[in-house]
Amino acid sequence: MNSATLQPSFEDLGRSLATTPFVVVDLETTGAGPEASITEIGAVRVCGGAVEGEFQTLVNPHGHIPPLISVLTGITDAMVADAPRVDQVIPPFLEFARGSVLVAHNAGFDVGFLKRACADQDVRWPGFGVLDTVALARGVLTRDEVPNVKLATLARHFHVEESPNHRALTDARATVTVLHRLLERVGNLGVTTVEDLLEFTRGVSPQRRAKRTWAKDVPSGPGVYQFVADLPDRDGEIRRQVLYVGKSVNVRSRVGSYFTAAEKRPRMEEMIRIATGVEATACRTPLEAEVLELRLIAAHAPRYNRRSKFPERQQWIKLTQEPFPRLSVVRKVTNDGACYFGPFSRRAAAEDAMAAIYDAFPLRQCTARLSERTPSSRCALGDLGSCAAPCDGTVARVDYAHLVEAVRSSLTVDVRAVVRAPATRLAALMAQERFEEAERLTSRLRGFVRASTRARRVGALAQCAELVAVRRSVGGWEAHVIRYGRLAAAAWVRPGDSVVTAAREATAVAEQVTAPVAGLPAATIEETERIASWLESPGIRLIDVDGEWGWPLHGSIAEDDLPRFVLGG
Repeated sequence: MNSATLQPSFEDLGRSLATTPFVVVDLETTGAGPEASITEIGAVRVCGGAVEGEFQTLVNPHGHIPPLISVLTGITDAMVADAPRVDQVIPPFLEFARGSVLVAHNAGFDVGFLKRACADQDVRWPGFGVLDTVALARGVLTRDEVPNVKLATLARHFHVEESPNHRALTDARATVTVLHRLLERVGNLGVTTVEDLLEFTRGVSPQRRAKRTWAKDVPSGPGVYQFVADLPDRDGEIRRQVLYVGKSVNVRSRVGSYFTAAEKRPRMEEMIRIATGVEATACRTPLEAEVLELRLIAAHAPRYNRRSKFPERQQWIKLTQEPFPRLSVVRKVTNDGACYFGPFSRRAAAEDAMAAIYDAFPLRQCTARLSERTPSSRCALGDLGSCAAPCDGTVARVDYAHLVEAVRSSLTVDVRAVVRAPATRLAALMAQERFEEAERLTSRLRGFVRASTRARRVGALAQCAELVAVRRSVGGWEAHVIRYGRLAAAAWVRPGDSVVTAAREATAVAEQVTAPVAGLPAATIEETERIASWLESPGIRLIDVDGEWGWPLHGSIAEDDLPRFVLGG
């Protein structure tokens, strides 16, 4: 079968300007406010440059026409006294305009009155396409050509025979000529359909609109797309570069939106102008698309992805391995046997969490390496009781080890000791109405709780050798194989097919993943968190688990429950 019969061209999807009827309308009213009424409707129906008919009628506003309006339009109370009411005028006008695109100069004004009139009569607005010649003129004409885009100015510029005079039909006729002259100009810019024209008035350049055909061969299901360009590298050689990576549950629709007014980001306008093509990869499930997007961004660092400019810099709290351990903020987890807690996206957040731990445990805060054999004088924190002061030899190493083990337990098993430690201090601050200090204290605890939750989610998957899960979705089932927190395989199961069989087949061909450094997943933290979110969504069914996937009972606390836990509820 010829593929052309299956996939219409983009030209087929647009309405040709040459064959689409336009109804150019103009209204005269008693004013511009919400209480104003229509006094005259004038309209001209044109198609292919030829006039097909005209519509004109005065309208009785059932109210007084202000003198200034009468002077401007020439319409008086006496002229409209025997004119039809607006409810008698709207139905024949809608019939006259049926199947057309409405055109008006400052269309928001005229169409707004027409829509209000329909609403007042409980008449459904037909949903016309609307073209504003003001917006069109601004996109076509420069300041050197016309000082403004008023109808009278444009009529003079285009030498309109019948000059506008604030009467509806005359102004509509003038607008017809202005419309045709403007269409002649945009025709040279590749605007050939109504859709092109409407996008042009919304600020979409013809060059950008012309690239819409790139979406034609893009798959319509979930997947990832890459805008690419052939650009010179540092050595001057032309190479393919990835400019932007994105994902969507419907890649064709998402890619197509970049060439319409729906895409308003300035940097995307620049990116599309530079791009020479778009490449798409179909994915079996939305989660696979999310993960592939993250991996491609990490691989190519596209200049137009914000994540490339502002990559997440992981920070960890480390409980050091030394005779008298302490806490330290580090950027990397190593396989040195130390206890790591995190990750944190900012160093300040890690330091706040570390302060919460110090509130609960008198762990030493100095950075010097201490010796059991050579005591040294204690610092001010030791004098205040905020530090166990192992430096002066009064605390045996074994006793300090018990303190360190309690800290380790709070970081890995049970957060309650840290969360409840400042209860007395928090209650005192609230009783003294020192609310700002109380908020700083609870904010520090929230940061610790968030880090604990994140650590539990990531750590639980990182230590699980294999997890196979499925979830019902629209039109089928999603199946995923996760190994050490990394997506190793994905499958889409159609209705009627065996979900278990499909999951086993996906497992058989899944990526082989090596066990990572203890505490870390075999993927980026962000990828593992995306997987965790999917696993925590409603409707998940586990097919197989090799290892453990679970949290300690008190490994984290919901932030909403924090006040109750702090105050011992």
